[in-house]
Amino acid sequence: MTTTVDPNYWSLLGVSPDCDSTELKLAFRKEARKWHPDLNKNDINAEERFKLINEAYAILSDPIKRKEWEKLNNKNKDIFENRFPTYEEYLDVVLGIKSNIKKDNDDINYQYADLSEDEYEDHEDHEVSNFNEYIPTKSDPSPPPTLIYEDQESIVEITPDQALYGSSVEIQLQDGTFVELLTPPFAGDGWRLRIEGAAIGCRDHFVQLKVQTDDGLRIDGLRVMYRLELFPHDALLGCAVDIPTLNGSVTLQVPPNSSTGRLLRLRGRGLKYEEYRGDQIVEIIIVLPDNLSDSELALYQRLNEISMENY
Repeated sequence: MTTTVDPNYWSLLGVSPDCDSTELKLAFRKEARKWHPDLNKNDINAEERFKLINEAYAILSDPIKRKEWEKLNNKNKDIFENRFPTYEEYLDVVLGIKSNIKKDNDDINYQYADLSEDEYEDHEDHEVSNFNEYIPTKSDPSPPPTLIYEDQESIVEITPDQALYGSSVEIQLQDGTFVELLTPPFAGDGWRLRIEGAAIGCRDHFVQLKVQTDDGLRIDGLRVMYRLELFPHDALLGCAVDIPTLNGSVTLQVPPNSSTGRLLRLRGRGLKYEEYRGDQIVEIIIVLPDNLSDSELALYQRLNEISMENY
């Protein structure tokens, strides 16, 4: 069931409107960890709740957005809770129609209050004006062209721990100003965060998070991702390969007949949060060796001929 009622952001984060920025930030981190989808796989409502929590913090932590949200909430309150609206209020507030009844009546009384019967008859005898002379022969000049600005995007590198617990990063916008951005807990490599209306022309500024180690490990929530490049013969015949992890290297046995895109799991080799432990996922990528010798090329050619004979 879909509702049109705006959420109460204060209640979502469990704080009062009198809280300071530190209390607001702590409440956000607590609720974001509590409702993160990775930790609530059996709760179908967790993802939607997690989005609302991020939305609540984005509004309440920004003074301008918070003021607009509070103004809108106050406007939506029932101002006729203790009385019945007048006809003009009913049109204006309830139906959204501006009422000009009083103004129109005043204009009519003004136009005819001092107009005598003789003046009215004289008015009737006047020659009818040529209304065509008031019709413009050409349209007004077109307005100057409006500049179209594009969304801006920047890349910010954070550590695995910063991605896990959330962190405060400073972003420089296109106009040179700096803004503070709070990354959500359990963030992942490649996540894009939006700063609404921060770019020139009221466009959005996107921040792409880069969460990678020097060994090529990519963080995604509690999981660790790694791309393993293999030569064709290693993927075909199988091999043992040393794989980097967050806690040192381990030996991985690659099964024979492994194709590009195959995923192998190293259990418990991901990030740890309280009693939860993620896995490391190894993705097989088949690559060709550089500078193949003539004999190697001949072997590949022979292999291709044998494959064609079998079809």
